[in-house]
Amino acid sequence: MREDLKTRVIEEAFYLTNRGATVRQTAKEFHLGKSTVHKDLTERLFLIDKRLHKKVKKVLEKNLSERHIRGGNATKLKYLKEKQKKGF
Repeated sequence: MREDLKTRVIEEAFYLTNRGATVRQTAKEFHLGKSTVHKDLTERLFLIDKRLHKKVKKVLEKNLSERHIRGGNATKLKYLKEKQKKGF
């Protein structure tokens, strides 16, 4: 594996674990696609650093378990903003 690719994968992993970020947030920060970041963190990282991969896996599992809550909150905020715009 190329050194620049290894470096990027490790930087993504540290960003995700240190901030508890989502794949989308990580992708935005590194100007990459979600699919690329997900592949980096689930497949490529395993080949580079198994310990770091284990930490990343925990964060990804936590994000997955909280996904439905975040979606509900986003929808709630959306409709509250619409309600405020209409003057209710």
